[in-house]
Amino acid sequence: MAKIIVVGGGAAGMLAAGRAASRGHEVHLYEKNNRLGKKILITGKGRCNITNDSDVEGLLENIPCNPYFMYSAFYHLDSFQMQEMLKDLGLEIKVERGRRVFPVSDKAIDVVFALERYMIQNKVKQHLDTPVSEVLVADGKAVGVKLKKGTIVDADGVIVCTGGLSYPGTGSTGDGYTFAKAVGHKVTKLYPSLVPLKASEEWCSALMGLSLRNIEIKVKNPKGKVVFSEFGEMLFTHYGVSGPVILSASRHILYDLPAEHKLLIDLKPAMDEKKLDTRLLRDFEKYANKDFINALGDLLPQKLIPVMVYLCDIPADKKVNSITKEERKRLLTLMKALPLTITGTAGYNEAVVTAGGICVDEIDPSTMESKFVKNLHFAGEVLDVDAYTGGFNLQIAFSTGYTAGEQILSDL
Repeated sequence: MAKIIVVGGGAAGMLAAGRAASRGHEVHLYEKNNRLGKKILITGKGRCNITNDSDVEGLLENIPCNPYFMYSAFYHLDSFQMQEMLKDLGLEIKVERGRRVFPVSDKAIDVVFALERYMIQNKVKQHLDTPVSEVLVADGKAVGVKLKKGTIVDADGVIVCTGGLSYPGTGSTGDGYTFAKAVGHKVTKLYPSLVPLKASEEWCSALMGLSLRNIEIKVKNPKGKVVFSEFGEMLFTHYGVSGPVILSASRHILYDLPAEHKLLIDLKPAMDEKKLDTRLLRDFEKYANKDFINALGDLLPQKLIPVMVYLCDIPADKKVNSITKEERKRLLTLMKALPLTITGTAGYNEAVVTAGGICVDEIDPSTMESKFVKNLHFAGEVLDVDAYTGGFNLQIAFSTGYTAGEQILSDL
């Protein structure tokens, strides 16, 4: 058949290489790191949220940027087909809350091993510790690559799967954007996305490590408009906030940062103000003779209590039976809308994904081929497509990689 080079050994690259090789092509995968799937190893806190157990429409609903571009790729390889492929490769998987799919072992390395088996079965030739410095083009066609050490490697087609800028320690340093620009592609403005947020309030550091479940957040932009709200889990860090709902929120404000946004945390979303006030009155009656700071344990996590006492400006040692209606109202308001001022993000070092990338108007969505250079395909995070947390971004990588591997030189 033909010789194909895949640049990048992450999720998209391994799928692209395995699929192209399964069609009989001689496939060479070049990876700058000394091992494959380095970013996969740290996803899902080392457990790897492989995909989301949703149909195509469900996948598309979770892509805020250019979802239309993914129709064709998801029909080449959807979440259910991906799960079956992994099972066939010997990986046991399970579905957890939010339809998130994980390996039964809870070990991301088992996902990497399965994808490596896919390539080995199809005789992909792997070249580790071998960075690529340039994609070579002649007469409007991709004809090979130049390695960083200076070697020219000829090929009939090239698939670029070099990732974005998130987690640069894994090798995602934007190489693919450079390759794309060099052949005339537009790369949109890039942002760290699905990223922890920084807050200006100093009391955040006192809550570092505190995880809140079953809360609801609202994010207001500088004009006071609610731009995001979601129910779920969050976590305090030494500089601000993180956790699933925060990462999703970051996607909705990244274009406006560093302008200050207001984050409001509803600690008790299951109760409206009236019900919560009734509950507070009941607890205050129960602990009538105690100090205020010792009367909140039934409603709030222990670590949060001193902060709430400080913020609602009620003396910690004030007896509960002498707390006024106005003071109780201040506490109630805080519990329904604990405010934080968001000033920025934790940056690419902690971002799950890069928002922005190669302009998808310049890529054929049914093949992932460049509209400018024949036999040059792009897949994965290097493209201007990104999604929310829950396995959707890895599915984008798998589907675009598989499509590129299936369609490259398909006319042979």
